[in-house]
Amino acid sequence: MSSNATTVAAPGSSVQLSSNGTTVARPETGDQLNSSRPKALISWSSGKDSAFALHEVRRAGEFDVVGALTTVTETFGRVSIHGVRQEILLAQLDAAGLPPRIVPIPYPCPNEIYEARIGEAVASAVREGVTHIIFGDLYLADIRAYREQKLKGSGVTPVFPLWERPTLPLAHAMIASGMEVYLATVDLKKLPAAFAGRRFDSQLLADLPRGVDPCGENGEFHTCVVAGPMFGRGLPVTTGERVERDGYAYCDLVLAP
Repeated sequence: MSSNATTVAAPGSSVQLSSNGTTVARPETGDQLNSSRPKALISWSSGKDSAFALHEVRRAGEFDVVGALTTVTETFGRVSIHGVRQEILLAQLDAAGLPPRIVPIPYPCPNEIYEARIGEAVASAVREGVTHIIFGDLYLADIRAYREQKLKGSGVTPVFPLWERPTLPLAHAMIASGMEVYLATVDLKKLPAAFAGRRFDSQLLADLPRGVDPCGENGEFHTCVVAGPMFGRGLPVTTGERVERDGYAYCDLVLAP
């Protein structure tokens, strides 16, 4: 690969995008290249960190990302914790060119049920040749240790492409990449309810109270990506009703017809 310009496959496209913004034909040997790279899943939350992790991994070209693993709370038909509608999740993954691997969980979900269902999904992926799972975690060591411990001996190695990147520059890099993001959920102990439904942009970063991580890594907020370089097209999403439940404010994001 040239040191002056890298190329990545555009999702759902027959061309590749170079780092200088031009397009080049996809090589005829693309399928052979994919088959020689380790197969990976992206742990997909519907939010900015997993989306940007996918973007960085695709730019590096080390892995063949063959699907997205997401927990969906079956009681509500929404992405767990983020509260994003399943139809938006599926539209995201279609735009990213990723087959969904949805893990349904109940609400509330005891930890043993969560771990059993994730374990089944991981075992199924291993049988299909998956050797890595990519996570968008940033710096919480206990979360990383938990993932590593649970995957130990499974045949799957966790990958953390954004690990310990300073979160304010990372947030600006996400915005500069062209990602369009909404805050879907906010923790009312950390942020006012009015932040739910806001765009994740430079103004929002400036408005965050002191002590709130710019990427929300401590759970201050969770997001939903509607456009960006990891998608072949943007999603027509509008903000709907804002509700408060169990100490969180949720903005209902709606996929336009």
